[in-house]
Amino acid sequence: MQLDLPFLQRQVTAPAPPATSSPDHIEFVRVRKARRYILRVKPDGTLRVTIPRGGSRAEALAFLDRHRGWVARERARNRVERAPARWEHGSPLLVRGVAHRLEIRAAGGTAFAHYAGRIVRVRSTDDARPDVEWDLRALAAELLVPRLRELAVEHGLTVKRITIRNQRSRWGSCSRSGAIALNYRLVQMPPEVCDYVLIHELMHLKQQNHGPRFWALVERACPGYSEAERWLRRDGRALF
Repeated sequence: MQLDLPFLQRQVTAPAPPATSSPDHIEFVRVRKARRYILRVKPDGTLRVTIPRGGSRAEALAFLDRHRGWVARERARNRVERAPARWEHGSPLLVRGVAHRLEIRAAGGTAFAHYAGRIVRVRSTDDARPDVEWDLRALAAELLVPRLRELAVEHGLTVKRITIRNQRSRWGSCSRSGAIALNYRLVQMPPEVCDYVLIHELMHLKQQNHGPRFWALVERACPGYSEAERWLRRDGRALF
């Protein structure tokens, strides 16, 4: 969720507002085309503030400080929305963009979850999610790691290390050292959307930020990325 207000052109001469001493992680992004300050609360509770052309960091902090109440409400709403749903017999489960039905069967005192041709032993028939998630992570390692390396070679890049994680606020990340972390949920997406995320992270090996040069790299490497972005905005949240 984000909050935006018109940008008021004025000098800021007052001392930095209290927000400067806040323990919040705040990402400041300058966008030349932006006409107003925009405040966004990310799913993990961190903050992103867009600064318009001609704006200042001090005014961005003042804008944030004026809307602390809104930030608190958004964080509370996110915590409720992000509470993981139980995966029970009959629950829908997406794998590689195809919807499957989770089936839980008991045999000889042991329960197994069946989905997409896979069988997983589960500790609870009331909620198979923890065990099925571990299996999805294994599937992600099996499919995503070689695919990322294949795309890296295709674009003349080298990835030093790849990890699969259960991230709650991002699809992937790329460090300056060349290590890429991928959310196991990528294996649930349609392959073309997954490829876009992999390419997105690979382009960070060339450009660490999300500035114009980065998006130009992404567009050259993945011309249809806007469709994948739409899928992530529309359907990605359901994977959590």
